Amino acid sequence: MSGQARKWVWGSSASRGTARLVLLSIADRIPDAQCVAYASVTELMERTNASRNAVRTSLALLADAGELEILDDYEGPQHSTVYRMPRPAAWLAKVAAAQKADPDLRIEDVEPLTDADPAPALKDLDDELLRKHRIRRTTGSETGPRRQNLTGSKSAPPRQNLTPRRVRNRPPSGSDSDPQNCSEPKVNRRYSSSSAVDLTTATDWQVDEASLSWAQQQGHLERLGEQGLQAADAKWRHYRAAWSPRSAAAWAADWRSWIDREHTPTPQRPNLYALPGGTPAPQTGMTRSEAHMAALLAAVDEPTGTE
Repeated sequence: MSGQARKWVWGSSASRGTARLVLLSIADRIPDAQCVAYASVTELMERTNASRNAVRTSLALLADAGELEILDDYEGPQHSTVYRMPRPAAWLAKVAAAQKADPDLRIEDVEPLTDADPAPALKDLDDELLRKHRIRRTTGSETGPRRQNLTGSKSAPPRQNLTPRRVRNRPPSGSDSDPQNCSEPKVNRRYSSSSAVDLTTATDWQVDEASLSWAQQQGHLERLGEQGLQAADAKWRHYRAAWSPRSAAAWAADWRSWIDREHTPTPQRPNLYALPGGTPAPQTGMTRSEAHMAALLAAVDEPTGTE
C-alpha cells in the first residue's frame, strides 16, 4: 500500500521542498490500506537529510494543510509518533468499495478521488491490524490529555511542545544546524500568506507548455491523438469544475495524472471520452481552453531546424 500512498504524493500533494520529502518518507512506511505509519523525527531527519527544525516545521505544515494527521491516541515503537495520510486512505477506501460492488473492476477504472470522498473515521481503525505493525493505543488514551508534540523519538525523552499550528515563527538566521530554515516557508508556497494570489480553478487553468511537452515525451499525444487529448482535457475540466481553487502546479500534476490514466481509444469504446450523460466533447467551435491547447500543439509540431 505504500506504493499507492507515494503515487498520491507525487501526483496530488501540494507540498514542496522538505515537506514533500517528509511526506514521501512517511508514505514509504505505510503497510496497509489504513495508511497509518509511525516515524520519529530522528528517522525523518536521516531519510530526508534535513535538520530537526526543518522536519518539525514540515510536519506542522503538512498537518495544517490536511495532508497528514497526527494520531495522538496511538504510538509506535519507543513512543514514536503515529501518522495517517487521509487522502490516500480515502482513495483506497473508495477503490475497495467499488471493487466490492464489481469484483472485475480494475483500480485504474475507479472514478478519481474528489473532495466529497471522506477518509474512514479514526474510530473505525483496526487496532488488531495496527498492533501487527507495532502500533498500539497509548495507555489511558481515552481519558488522558492529548499529546501536543508532533515528533516522537527513538529513546522516548520527555516530549516538548512544538510551535502551535498556524504560527510561522522562524529560528534565528545563520543556524549552523539548519541552513534551510529561512527558505522553508517560501518553498512551501501553499502554506504562506501570499499563496492566495496564485490559486486558480480548474476551468481557468490553462495547459502549460511543460505539461504538453510531457504528454508528447511520454507518448500520450501519439497514443490519444490531438482530438483525443482535447477530449480528455474537457472531461478532466468537467470533473474538476467543482473543486476548490489550487495552484497552477497542483492542477498541472493532477492533469498529468488524469492523462496518464486515460485509456487509448478503440472501436469498442467509441464514447470513451464522452462527458457524463453520453454527450461527447463538442466538435464545433473551440473553447478558450481548446484554443490554448491547439496553439501549444501547433508550437510543438513546428520544425526547430534540429530534426
